[in-house]
Amino acid sequence: MSGRTWVAADDNTYSGEDDLVRRILLNRGIGKQDIEKFLNPSVKEYMPDPFVLHDMRDAAKIIADAILKHEKIAVYGDYDVDGITSTAIFVRYMRHIGADVIWHLPTREGEGYGLNADAVKSIAADGARLLVTVDCGISGGAEVDLAKSLGMRVVVTDHHSPDNQLPNADAVVNPKREDDESGLSYLAGVGVAFLTLVAVNRELKNSGRTDVIEKIQSINLLNFLDCVTLGTICDTMSLVGLNRAFVATGLKVLNLRQNLGLRVLMDVAHVDKVSVYTAGFVLGPRLNAAGRLDSAAPALELLLTDNPLVAYDLANKLDVMNQERINIQNVIMTQAVDMADKFCADGRCSLFICGDNWHGGVMGIIAGRLKDKYNLPTCVATRADGMINGSGRSVPGVNLGAIIHDALSHGLICEGGGHAAAAGFSLTSDKEHEFCEFLERSVLDQLNGRMPASDIVVDMEMDSGGATMNLVKKLEQMEPFGQGNPEPILALHGAVLNRAIIMGRGGAHLRGDFRTSAGTRLEFVGFNMVGTSVGNFLLDDANINTKIMVLGRLKENSYNGRTNAQFILEDIAL
Repeated sequence: MSGRTWVAADDNTYSGEDDLVRRILLNRGIGKQDIEKFLNPSVKEYMPDPFVLHDMRDAAKIIADAILKHEKIAVYGDYDVDGITSTAIFVRYMRHIGADVIWHLPTREGEGYGLNADAVKSIAADGARLLVTVDCGISGGAEVDLAKSLGMRVVVTDHHSPDNQLPNADAVVNPKREDDESGLSYLAGVGVAFLTLVAVNRELKNSGRTDVIEKIQSINLLNFLDCVTLGTICDTMSLVGLNRAFVATGLKVLNLRQNLGLRVLMDVAHVDKVSVYTAGFVLGPRLNAAGRLDSAAPALELLLTDNPLVAYDLANKLDVMNQERINIQNVIMTQAVDMADKFCADGRCSLFICGDNWHGGVMGIIAGRLKDKYNLPTCVATRADGMINGSGRSVPGVNLGAIIHDALSHGLICEGGGHAAAAGFSLTSDKEHEFCEFLERSVLDQLNGRMPASDIVVDMEMDSGGATMNLVKKLEQMEPFGQGNPEPILALHGAVLNRAIIMGRGGAHLRGDFRTSAGTRLEFVGFNMVGTSVGNFLLDDANINTKIMVLGRLKENSYNGRTNAQFILEDIAL
């Protein structure tokens, strides 16, 4: 009824006798020999030798030497959650072993993404002898040269796609280097930073310095996986391989609530148990809010503080900033949807939405919302003082990071970078139309002239009577869910509409229940369905007692001490 095509996985009919989870995993390309490892993702099992990353041996030696010589080390991160958490684990490690460490996070509006020349000069003037970048630096060739001319050694750790020429740093650790054979290109910046710390830790253990070794022995690097998990989830990295192990273990670490700042943030945000969802949509936005509106420093300070009063002050500040961000975002979103509707009327395969003096901190969120709404790769930007600055989010099959890099090499944009799913860019206002058309042509090329697929892959087709808590528990074996490992999509036969009502303060969502073929009641919720074809059908009293086929996800729902299976509705068919 939504107009999307339901596409069956290779073998998706569930009789109730076979092992449901294994059949879904086989359909998703997980080999029989890898299923047990997938279902039990331990860091020990997935952890590679960190030195498989190109330049890691040099990077670890340079950082370890600076620590042993008590040289001042500067850690330079980014203003998003990936950059904040990358900086946090590096600084926490350095402080624990007594290193002389300072940090810098750029401001989104003032300095922009990546290394900034003035910041590099300030860091050098502060006495730093080593500059370590985390989640940035791969496109900062000029700034790296500047740092070296000012007497600093430079180690770059990043996960964004490199330019044609790597920066002339003393070591460049990035699994997306063409000459890197680690197979770890799916890591977030914080994942690369964590492996770098593992390598540094190993170097220091081999140094023979008893004073340092004693401090190392009191560090459990697995405790840093709370931050690694947040950065990986919030940067929408695929939860496969090592990432899956990081997140599975990291969620356990998060729920131990060992980090004071994160524990307080959970309390302020009313999070009792951290899941992939609450990490990505409750904690992440609050950590991101500071960098979107002003400086990301309060978010990093929250992750580093040992003072409860400071932690509560910072967590509440982030909570207020997040609400401010939501208010700004909602105003811009209304304008952006009007502009996007006009774009879509022209039958385009991409969206480039640009507004005057929009707040730059919410461009990525708006791009993601429009991408989801229209199923098109989307770039959203703000226009001010002759410049356009924006962010993009992409759909499966379109590598937006590659398009942005091509635009940079063609001279259409001044700055830009990213990965397949997300990217950022800057250009002069006179290139706006040219960039818009370049984006459209590039998307068409990658899609071979077709519109982006709007198919929904159905993992399992089954009788509605089988949608029980027992099935929920089976599906939970596949957690953690996220990018690269989405929650299974089920198509249920024989559901009969019993009731549907509007819920939520904004009146955008639905809840109700179906009668199943087994005579049981299955509650459902439909997010953002009011006003859609599906929502209109469900809310029409004339359709009560109509037999329908429903598509969505089955989850556990706990409310007022009662636990039951709940269906998260995506679509219906008559």
